[in-house]
Amino acid sequence: MEKLVFATNNAHKLEEVRAVLAGKVEIHSLNELGCYDDIPETAPTLEGNALLKASYVFDKFGMTCIADDTGLEVEALDGEPGVYSARYGGEPHNAQKNMQKLLEKLGDTENRKAQFRTVIVLKDTKQELFFEGIIHGHISKSPSGEAGFGYDPIFVPSGFTQSFAALGSDLKNKISHRALAVSRLVDYLNKKQT
Repeated sequence: MEKLVFATNNAHKLEEVRAVLAGKVEIHSLNELGCYDDIPETAPTLEGNALLKASYVFDKFGMTCIADDTGLEVEALDGEPGVYSARYGGEPHNAQKNMQKLLEKLGDTENRKAQFRTVIVLKDTKQELFFEGIIHGHISKSPSGEAGFGYDPIFVPSGFTQSFAALGSDLKNKISHRALAVSRLVDYLNKKQT
């Protein structure tokens, strides 16, 4: 089984990706490598931030690495919070503050269309490959649900009436932006192995 390092200290992301890749790829966390560094995310794009994280870990440990960056992009706010999603409400990042700021900025705006976009980069000795996943939906007027993390309580995916947080982790892990990006990564890894 292929072994990859996932360049994240976010336990929720790690759990989500491990669930999707179970039985296909062995995922090691930064903690398991003894890496507790706060890797800078200073690029102006999701692709750039994912590459910064993957390159940092690859250069330091020499192991094939995946890294992701995810943004919530709200149409009425010209794509905000986007690359700043994790720190939208200020430092240190806090999901409640992020959601509160977003809901305040949207106010009573009719257009509540939004999308979650994840970009995963795979970096090894030969290449850097990018895999993208997008899920469309809208921003609810108020949070609901207990599962998930980040903006999950206010993001309702298209075709559903409940937020990601209300739908629960099992369903979210099958339909989410991250699941779509990971499935594209898995398709690539499977083709590589045959």
